[in-house]
Amino acid sequence: MSIELNTNDGHVTITNDVIATIAGGAAIECYGIVGMASKSQIKDGIAEILRKENFSRGVVVRQDGDSLHIDMYIIVSYGTKISEIAHNVQSQVKYTLNKTLGLSIGSVNIYIQGVRVAKE
Repeated sequence: MSIELNTNDGHVTITNDVIATIAGGAAIECYGIVGMASKSQIKDGIAEILRKENFSRGVVVRQDGDSLHIDMYIIVSYGTKISEIAHNVQSQVKYTLNKTLGLSIGSVNIYIQGVRVAKE
């Protein structure tokens, strides 16, 4: 699935993989996020941290009419307040997608797939 935009200059198609990669990049910038996790834990392993080129595997983009719904699977750092991290990720992803692509986001759902303890 993709989003079709018609402008005065022409036709623009934005795929869900592009939206997922931008959303993953925005989420990883938030404090307390260790990384993105795969949405299919059984197939890919337990809470595997995804690299930048695989962010779309940890984000599900759904379209419902004119609004987008995003499901994000993340791994958080131990000792941080999970509810605050989730709220920050939701705000950051909505803001980034609105600014970069001009898209209206209906919801951003956060799924915590693991907690990572820092090695010292």
